[in-house]
Amino acid sequence: MIITGLLGLCLLACSNTPETNNEGGPEKENKLAAALSVDTPEFNPDTFRYDLKYVMGQFDPATHPDFVAVDTKYADRAGRHLHKETYAAFLRMYEAAKADGITLTIISAARNFDMQKGIWEAKWNGSRKIENGKNAAETYPDPKTRALKILEYSSMPGSSRHHWGTDVDLVNLNNEYFASGDGKKVYEWLLANAAEFGFCQPYTAGRSAGYNEERWHWSYLPLAQSLTALARLQLKDNMIQGFAGSETAQRIGIVENYVLGINLECLPR
Repeated sequence: MIITGLLGLCLLACSNTPETNNEGGPEKENKLAAALSVDTPEFNPDTFRYDLKYVMGQFDPATHPDFVAVDTKYADRAGRHLHKETYAAFLRMYEAAKADGITLTIISAARNFDMQKGIWEAKWNGSRKIENGKNAAETYPDPKTRALKILEYSSMPGSSRHHWGTDVDLVNLNNEYFASGDGKKVYEWLLANAAEFGFCQPYTAGRSAGYNEERWHWSYLPLAQSLTALARLQLKDNMIQGFAGSETAQRIGIVENYVLGINLECLPR
């Protein structure tokens, strides 16, 4: 269906690197490096229907022809949007989950550059608190340290998978919620069934780089894999700019460590 920019990478990487456990380590780093370094002639960015501006969220999901509004039956509020292919797949997954007594409520969907900038800069200047109610501007005066703390859970504008309309946050934005009770039932259902509908958890525990684990964040791979490929080929750290703290993007290696620092299971097999 969608041309995948990383076709066969995991197979190639797995043939050259040993098996790893969930804790990550050097073997996992080598596997990811090998996967991301392979040339991918199957993916032609010149004929792909989206460009780098799309990857960086420089458009309005509310007016983009490939996006649709999420019905409030499936979301916590009105005004959320997804790529129409992601939404169709989510609706199928929602109904299957509902049949098993699980309700998958979308609590965040597409966020363009401007929306992500608002989130990032609020955390950067301290008007929106980060973990344990900390004011990042006061607690972390060093710009790189402050950026790294914010990046534990929030993307720099221009580098977020939420720009693409392929990613959803479901039910609750707290990993602990998914460790017991109803939250555990939701997470276990997703682990067992989400792949059947094309969804993968990009930010798992044990990765060697990138954001902290996010059990609520799920990505629609038939679209996201090609967009990841386009980012790998064309997105550069120095393009991540236009917001407070953007000067740290190159020092951090935002593309390699965060855009590409995803769960290996979300790369094509």
